[in-house]
Formats: sequence, C-alpha cells, structure tokens
Amino acid sequence: MTQSALQRHTYDVLVIGAGGAGLRAAVEAREAGLSVAIICKSLFGKAHTVMAEGGAAASMGNVNDNDNWMVHFRDTMRGGKFLNHYRMAELHAKEAPDRIWELEMWGALFDRTKEGKISQRNFGGHEYPRLAHVGDRTGLELIRTMQQKIVQLQQKDGREFGNMEAKIKVFAECTITEIVKENGKVAGAYGYWRESGEEILFEAPAVVLATGGVGKTFKITSNSWEGTGDGHALALKAGANLVDMEFLQFHPTGMVWPPSVRGILVTESVRGEGGILTNTNGERFMFKYIPDVFKDKYADNEAEADRWYTDQDNNRRPPELLPRDEVARAINAEVKAGRGTEHGGVFLDVSKRLSPEVIKKRLPSMWHQFYELAGVDITKEPMEVGPTCHYVMGGVEVEPDTAAAVGVPGLFAAGEVAGGMHGSNRLGGNSLTDLLVFGRRAGMGAAEYVKKNSANPVSDATIKAAAERIEAPFSRTGGENSYSLHAQLQEITHNLVGIIRTRTEIEDAIAKIADIRSRSKNVTVTGGRTFNPGFHLAFDLDNMLLVAESTAKSALLREESRGGHTRDDFPAMSNKWRQVNHIASFNGTEVTVKAQPLPMLPKELFDLFDVHELEKYMTPEEIAKGGSK
Repeated sequence: MTQSALQRHTYDVLVIGAGGAGLRAAVEAREAGLSVAIICKSLFGKAHTVMAEGGAAASMGNVNDNDNWMVHFRDTMRGGKFLNHYRMAELHAKEAPDRIWELEMWGALFDRTKEGKISQRNFGGHEYPRLAHVGDRTGLELIRTMQQKIVQLQQKDGREFGNMEAKIKVFAECTITEIVKENGKVAGAYGYWRESGEEILFEAPAVVLATGGVGKTFKITSNSWEGTGDGHALALKAGANLVDMEFLQFHPTGMVWPPSVRGILVTESVRGEGGILTNTNGERFMFKYIPDVFKDKYADNEAEADRWYTDQDNNRRPPELLPRDEVARAINAEVKAGRGTEHGGVFLDVSKRLSPEVIKKRLPSMWHQFYELAGVDITKEPMEVGPTCHYVMGGVEVEPDTAAAVGVPGLFAAGEVAGGMHGSNRLGGNSLTDLLVFGRRAGMGAAEYVKKNSANPVSDATIKAAAERIEAPFSRTGGENSYSLHAQLQEITHNLVGIIRTRTEIEDAIAKIADIRSRSKNVTVTGGRTFNPGFHLAFDLDNMLLVAESTAKSALLREESRGGHTRDDFPAMSNKWRQVNHIASFNGTEVTVKAQPLPMLPKELFDLFDVHELEKYMTPEEIAKGGSK
C-alpha cells in the first residue's frame, strides 16, 4: 500500500473495544478534555457486555442492608480463591455502587423494589442479594445507556465545535493488527477496515485495550466470532505481560441442543430464581458436590435448600448457587459418569417452582431464547445445559489504580482483557461492575498520561513493517488454510486444556499448538481483501495461538486445582501455589511463563476475614504475619 493511500487519524486517546469497559474509558477521557477514537471490530452495540444478563454486582444494600463493600470484597476474594490482586478487588467493591448510581443518572432503567430503590437479586457466590438488574437483559441496558452517553457527549461537541465527531468518533468494523510503538512508548495502532481491507493508522500517545475475551480459542463457547483474544495478543506483541492465563471460566450452563445454539448462555439468574439441576436419573445432584470450604454456607438437603428462597436468614443457600467453577465441574462429572443427556448435558428446571407468568416476567429473554431457538417452553419443561467456555480471568498485567499495562508506557487495559481482579474464578455479576470501575480508571489513567507526555509520531519504517504484515498472507504460497488450522486448534484446547487437565495432556497440547504455529506461518489467503473472511481469520488465528500457548504453558506450571483450573493429577488446592501468579510474555517467537510472588494482603484487609477461614487458603507463615503493614 502506498503511504499516500493510507488513512491517518490523530487522537489523544485510542480505545480499542466498544463494550462497557471501552465506552466507560472513552467517556472519562473525553470528559477530561481529550479527543478519543473508539474502535470496534464488529458493529457498534454488539459487544459481549450484552451477554451479562443477570445483573451488575454492587453492595448498595437496597434489598438487605447488611451488605457493604467489605462483604462484597470478601465474597470476591473467596470466589477467586484468594488469588485476586487484593487492590483491584478492593477498588471494585468500594466503587461499584457509585458506578451503578452514575449509570442510573445517565438514564439506565433498573428494576425496582417496592420502595422504589434499585432492585437487587441473588447470585452464586454472593452472600446477599447484590445484583442490580433489568430483567435478564442487564448488559443490554448497560450498553444502551453507555452508547447514549457517548451520543450526548457528541451532541455537546456538535454545539461547541459545529461537528459532532470533532472530539469523539466511533470507527466500527475496523480490525487493529498491532499496537504501534516508537522510542519504547505507545504511538498508536495500525489496522484495516474489515469491509474493504484498506489500511488505517491511528496516532495516539495512549491506547486503552478493552477487547474482551478469548472464547473462540475453544470449541464450545458462549463468545461470538469476535472473541479471539485480540487484546491479549496485541498486548503480548507490544511487550506487555499476561497474568494467570491458566484460569478460564466455563460457565456451567450453556445451551447444548440443538447444535445451532450450542454454547449460547443460560443466565445464572435462572438458578437464582429457583432453577434446579438434575441428571438423567432425576437426581438433584449438586448436594454431592459441596466443597468443605462451603459446607457452612450451602444446604445439604432439598428441604432446607427450598426453604432458602422464602427465608434466607434462617437457611443455607441451595448448592445450585455455588460459584461457577464448582457447578461446571459437577456437571462435567455427572456427564462423564454416564448420567448426562445424550447431547452431553444435564437438566435445568425452573418450571416446578415458578408459575409461567412469573417466569416470563423475571426471565423474559430466557423464555424467548429457548422457545424460539430450541422449541422448548421453559415454563413447562426443563432446559438442557452444559459447561461452555465463557470468560477468561487471566489478562494483561495492570497497575490496579490506573489500569496501566505493566512494562509498556501509554498502554492501558480494562474489562475482561485485563487480569488480576477475579483471581482464579470470577463471581457472576462482578464483570459488569468491573467494566465500569476499571473502564473509568483506565480512562483516567490514560488522560493523566497524555497530559504528561507529548505526541509520539509514528515513523515511516514502522508503518512499512505494519503494512507488510497485513499483506503477507496474500503473497505467500504455503497453502495452509486458516479455517482448518483454527478447527484443529479448537479441538486441541477443548480436549487437552479444557475443564479437566493433566500433565501429559497439557504437554501434548503445547507440542501441537507449536506445530500449528509453525504451519500458520504458511497460511495463504486467496482472492482480494474485500469481504474476505479468510483474510480476517488469518490474523485472528495468530492471536488465538498466542492465547492458547499462554494458557497451556501457565496450566502446566500450576500443579494444583484452583478456581477455573482443575488438574486431575493435582486435585487439591495448595497454599504454596496460592502465593504465585504466572506471568506470560512473548519474545517474538514463543511465549515464556514465569512465576511471580502475589502481593500480600495489607493488614486492614486481612483483618476483614476470620483467621480460621484464611487458614484454608494461606500458609502458617502468612497467617503469622497477619497481613503486610
């Protein structure tokens, strides 16, 4: 491509990703007086944020006034099995209520209690009803509100500058292929328009990654086609680190039949509202799978579990509301033992507890989804569900307060692409407030950085190299096909680095991923650039290979089972391993993973826990220290 034909844009802050985290970052940066470009790979409004149906977790105490940030912090640390970055969990718990009230000020229409407060519902792993919700369409309302806020800012700019896109512009259906650096610092990003293949350069001293997850690396996933780990890979290639990539969340309940809907999410609020899980023998099996650390909080019999729905103060909660990793493993175990359905799932039934009218009122999207897509009426019959790759806890290593990527000046990350906040397992509902809390902090961090650092122009040599990388698949004659390589990669991750892992299988996976990586260097794209999905997948495949390699190599090192990482050959959780984060980096040819000590809980947060509970997770030496002073 001649450089004269290259489209060039200059902004203060570049936000890659237009979900909740990206839009919240963009609002913050624009309100700080900066110009912002928002880039999305798909259509504006199609972010995965809309899949977070059940609600946004924030300790507002509207339904149970015993709730506060300290209880929310404790639940988040427990859910993550104490591998979370304590500072991220602390900021999240403290700031989540303000972010929800702010969203309401911007026009979000939450469901209400009888007193007119924002209603809050129960969810797995949360001690109190804590999820602010809009039926089972909460993520959709969040995106609607955030997009409306962007439009409002554009209208304000239109009045002031005579052009609504003078200071904040959305570039939809645009793929970024690399973060551009000059003099060791971020200088912008390079990519192409998906429709035409024409190349585009964004010059900006600060880039916020808000690209979401990695689900398409796996065969069965709730993620749409966009979830190819682009931000994770862009960060690695730019010199940033990924933290704890072994931890993938398999949402326990995705649709498993018919094949056209396999993986589509069934919100946890189905269980929060009273849905029960049964195997093909009709047995309510979750009572068999309550781990010792949760025995005091979860009912071990049906009578008590059923009473909980009407009297939560005097009964333990149903085991269907255990954290997601526990429920996913239990379903997996039932299927492997031959008590699953012929399609590899189990049954989830809400029809025996709630009337059809209540189901349609509280779970309108779920009723509609099953009725239209699977021919199942959930007011009368059970759903067939099973685990689906849903969310990655691992992500870019960031400074908690500013969301700045460690090791790359000018790079920031927020939302699912950032690591640390959720530890080894994310609680349902924490993702939506994570987007808002850290999206805002990334926008603030980027704004502060830009005000201290001048523009960082991109050199002609850098542009030439980026353009050559985009052209490469068309000029090669190796003949490898990106579709067949992607299908092979998905089989490897599904079979060898899925819910249950062992050393020999992971080592097998690492060797096979390396083989696909070497073959991917010969991927050939035929035809032109216009409307060419094979061209797009060539770049997505490269990103997914980096993600898969980071995941497998981190999983091999962690010789314990914790949260979203289960090793059949190391079934116990180890206090020694809790002290370790795995840091993945890329040297240009392969991913290397090293252990790094986890930051110690400070004394004031250590003291929020009963010491006997901490003994389940920490070494005697850590307990003796009583937190860092």
